Amino acid sequence: MQQEILKILSELSGFVWGLPLIVLLLGTGVYLTVLLRGIQFRALLPALYLALIKRKEDVETEGDISQFQALMTALSATVGVGNIAGVASAIAVGGPGAVFWMWVTGLVGMATKYSEAVLAVKYREVNKFGTMSGGPMYYISKGLGLNWLGMLFAIFAAIAAFGIGNMVQSNSVADALGEAFGIPFWITGLVLCVAVGLVIVGGIKSIARATSTIVPVMIIFYMVGAILTLVVFWKNIPHAFYLIFYHALNPTAAAGGFLGATISQTVRMGVARGIFSNESGMGSSPIAAAAAKTKNPVAQGLVSMTQTFIDTIVVCTFTALVILSSGVWSDGDTGAVLSAKAFESGVPLFGAEIVAISLAFFAYSTLLGWSYYGEKSIEYIFKEKAVMPYRVLFTGVVFVGAVVKLDLVWTFADVMNGLMVFPNLVGVLGLSKVVVEETKKYLHIEMSRK
Repeated sequence: MQQEILKILSELSGFVWGLPLIVLLLGTGVYLTVLLRGIQFRALLPALYLALIKRKEDVETEGDISQFQALMTALSATVGVGNIAGVASAIAVGGPGAVFWMWVTGLVGMATKYSEAVLAVKYREVNKFGTMSGGPMYYISKGLGLNWLGMLFAIFAAIAAFGIGNMVQSNSVADALGEAFGIPFWITGLVLCVAVGLVIVGGIKSIARATSTIVPVMIIFYMVGAILTLVVFWKNIPHAFYLIFYHALNPTAAAGGFLGATISQTVRMGVARGIFSNESGMGSSPIAAAAAKTKNPVAQGLVSMTQTFIDTIVVCTFTALVILSSGVWSDGDTGAVLSAKAFESGVPLFGAEIVAISLAFFAYSTLLGWSYYGEKSIEYIFKEKAVMPYRVLFTGVVFVGAVVKLDLVWTFADVMNGLMVFPNLVGVLGLSKVVVEETKKYLHIEMSRK
């Protein structure tokens, strides 16, 4: 029975994440890039300044958390398993050229991420607890008047929060620590359960404090490990870039344990894993953006688009370069195993441990970020009374995820993630003129100040 359900879900996942969705996501990113005149390129440096430099406005304006904390909360949910296992899987199946298409997805996805955040702040509202509520369900219902579609998004997001945002993550931590250090799954589950519960019980302010501390540290830790490995293989780095650009538009021949890849496989794997990693167009991170203290939706839009840049253009690139420059990409391994093998080949003493520890922290931070996405979705469906019971349930499910097999959960979560995209992009595309108007208004104000 379980195998039959898994087969049905696998077919459904293949359909949901098929060519139409990939074209829709990429097409939306390209359309918004043109409409906004390449906002992600011409405003990247000011956006990074807004994101990483604390501003006085943080304590003076409406909102729950600073713009930096909103960015770290969103990053906590996206910098995760996809940056380690996802990149490795893309290369293992699609070849080195898949990395090029991950970059393309990230660059056009920045325009989508920007637009989502602008709309999230513009249409947010204050709930009865006095905190902000926003995201796709709000801009779909308030901006387009499609209440049923906003509710549909909230349902998909609430279910996904227990799958990709909870059980999948705790299972990944348990698996990584069990493999690297021999820690029993139930111990990992118990520790994670307590660690998550202590943070999420305090709501977004508690989550933001935790993520703004954890996320920068975990990214720096992982990047230092990657840099140490690249120092060992520094002579191979130019060849790694050559492989990425050459195989982006040329089939990859079979080599070692690598079976070879067609151009269509390369593009599909690069785009799919890029989207899985940065979540641009999925509609999750705008929920965190809506909580930011900011006077203008565009300011938070600029901050939010740096999330995709950091996640895909920076972190994923380091993973890819380690795998390709080490030469192990064609050995036949995939996922986190391939990443660990690449790190270990450069730094034998602790390379695999770097990957295991990074996976654990990445997955833990994802639990925190997604707990908030699920909370706001549950709040939208059942109102504020359901928030505390949800937090308790979410915490308990963390333990379950660490100790059970998750084939069905992985696949079901994949379907829910894909289904979130459709209502969200209806909202983003339907309100794209609002994004343009807000952008023009903001740029006019900024020019007037100068």
